[in-house]
Amino acid sequence: MSQAEIPPPLIPLLSHLSAAFVSLSSAFHRIPGSPIVVRYIQSSYQNDPWRSLLEVLLVAFALRTLLKGRTRGEGEKGFVKLSEKEVDELVDEWTPAPLVAPLNDLDALTLPSVPTILGANGARVKLASAPSKTVLNLAVPDWTGMIENDKLKEAGIATMREYGVGSCGPMGFYGFFDVHAKFEKDLANFLGTESSIIYSQAFATVSSVIPAFAKRGDIIVADRGVNFAIHKGIQISRSTVRWYAHGDMKDLERVLGSVDRELKRKGGKLTRRFIVTEGVFENDGMLVDLPKIIELKKKFKYRLMLDESQSFGMLGAHGRGATEFFGVDPVEIEMLVGSMAQALGAAGGFVAGSDFVAQHQRINSAASVFSAALPPLHSAVSSAAVAVLAAQPNLLTALQANILVFRQQLARLEPDADGLIQIPSHPASALIHIFLVHPPGSLEAEERLLQDVVDEALKEGVLITRARRLRGQETFETEPSLKIHISASFTRKEMEKAGAAVRHALVKVCGK
Repeated sequence: MSQAEIPPPLIPLLSHLSAAFVSLSSAFHRIPGSPIVVRYIQSSYQNDPWRSLLEVLLVAFALRTLLKGRTRGEGEKGFVKLSEKEVDELVDEWTPAPLVAPLNDLDALTLPSVPTILGANGARVKLASAPSKTVLNLAVPDWTGMIENDKLKEAGIATMREYGVGSCGPMGFYGFFDVHAKFEKDLANFLGTESSIIYSQAFATVSSVIPAFAKRGDIIVADRGVNFAIHKGIQISRSTVRWYAHGDMKDLERVLGSVDRELKRKGGKLTRRFIVTEGVFENDGMLVDLPKIIELKKKFKYRLMLDESQSFGMLGAHGRGATEFFGVDPVEIEMLVGSMAQALGAAGGFVAGSDFVAQHQRINSAASVFSAALPPLHSAVSSAAVAVLAAQPNLLTALQANILVFRQQLARLEPDADGLIQIPSHPASALIHIFLVHPPGSLEAEERLLQDVVDEALKEGVLITRARRLRGQETFETEPSLKIHISASFTRKEMEKAGAAVRHALVKVCGK
């Protein structure tokens, strides 16, 4: 539109607006850094106009929020002003919601059933309910008797006197000590990996390492029977999850093939892909078919996260876990996760693998970055325990012998005989789960029945426990079971006694 076409009354107005715009533009360009802002706006609009629109809306919303009054209601139409007496009456009538839900019948059953141990924990303990009686403790995972090892106690005491009881900070912020570095090196050498990293809690280890590597858009193929910590890690990662039937390698191959075909059909960029499983499964004691999984991961080009929290210190000639048991090179496993609590008589967890895998977690794993580091005494105890495992393979031989003796006592109750119980746990597993073949009609009734078995076994001097489940929180609900831990600390006669006591309890309570 030419100036001649502009209505005469608008010409003075447009002149003032033009002069004002020139003045504002000149003033803006005199501000330091203004050319950078201009270039950013131009580039943003050119590359992504919708982003520019969103930013303008956000700025407008921020200005509106700043300019608006901080309180709402007072002075507005329909606002009711209460007297002090009315406010007091409303406060008196208000009833706060409970912080936790009331106990259900199963929780009410579980809490009183938890025993109190007098003195130090170990293979033979005394309970507060019967302080004069010593019972065999099959309720605590201590595969090779490290809890009562004198060398480990001496190492822990000496370290505590020198370093104190805590680390006082995360690994990357004044919480990393020389004993931590020593244990990481000792552990990597023991397992045959390039490097390792330690965590202050076993549960937080696998639930942090999964989201440290797997992100939104990545693919995780996991066994349906993995433990609760793995489920939490998968959930936090927000990755695309595909489940395969528990322990079924044919179904795993089917799922991997299905994912591969789906990716080829959709095209797009490459994604990170992981297989997540356990060595010995915490929920039933079954053993992974590691050679077959290694074969499939190579065929379909996946990375493997193997949780050996149960199998480390239990399987293999020296307790190196499923890798040693099957003769698999640990280098074939990208992330080998484990726990110091079950096998080393200490606390904490670890991840072993390449140097890149360890270093990546130091700055990307939530439990490593934000949690206080492992207390130094646990690192010293763990280093001493690893040295014991390496020097005393007879501990693992004794453990396997005790497992065999215990299982022999229960063999006559399994399905191929009387059919009272089912034990899916691998014959080499020191973690034994006992399931009922013909359970009652409800989970609560089955838990009560199993608790009766626990109580009956305790009367005969053997402490066992039910598997504790987080009903309603687990992705896949598992059946109730008895959970038993075998240790190398027991003698053959003690194992015979323990097996016979559990068998008699099962027959007495469930044989009806």
